[in-house]
Amino acid sequence: MEAVGLDSCGGGCTARGAEGRPAPEARVHFRVTRFIMEAGVKLGMQSIPIATACTIYHKFFCEINLDTYDPYLVAMSSLYLAGKVEEQHLRTRDIINVSNRYFHPGGEPLELDSRFWALRDSIVQCELLMLRVLRFQVSFQHPHKYLLHYLISLKNWLNRYSWQRTPISVTAWALLRDSYHGGLCLRFRAQHIAVAVLHLALQAYGVEVPAEAEAEKPWWQIYTMDTEIP
Repeated sequence: MEAVGLDSCGGGCTARGAEGRPAPEARVHFRVTRFIMEAGVKLGMQSIPIATACTIYHKFFCEINLDTYDPYLVAMSSLYLAGKVEEQHLRTRDIINVSNRYFHPGGEPLELDSRFWALRDSIVQCELLMLRVLRFQVSFQHPHKYLLHYLISLKNWLNRYSWQRTPISVTAWALLRDSYHGGLCLRFRAQHIAVAVLHLALQAYGVEVPAEAEAEKPWWQIYTMDTEIP
């Protein structure tokens, strides 16, 4: 499974410290992408726009040092921009209110005062900055459609009892969602990420693909051939 570039990307990719622990920057990105996911759900965003928001965030910090801009402001602008890219438009007011409730669970909604308008302007200006930094390349191919195709194919391949008694599908989707906490979405092809989370889900429950031992190639190699799904 080959990486597709951005190996020198430091910001959004998962880095490791001297003792094998995630580096401080990686921990920050983990927390901020968790915020993007939770805020996206509360805003009613679907899985693809949320994935796009996470990818925009990681790609931006592959170009910009983490200390340069507030990562949570970048996250809010990523949500706003992803809504436009995936045609699920969001109002800045809704993003601000959901974010305020996230950081201050027991607090009151922000009044429409100077602080609110300053934050709104910051989100819009940050969005324009991100577009320039990313050279307007903010459309991405996500693993979701590949994983759906692989799951349908594997369901027909496996024994019905094995499929029904193990939550392979739920686990694979959860692993895919969690992969966006780091920079895997920028380092590997969508097909490879999809088959990797499916392979891990099968291993987690000890499910074997029928006739794999007799096959000339592992089952996952068939899925990872350079084929496109429209």
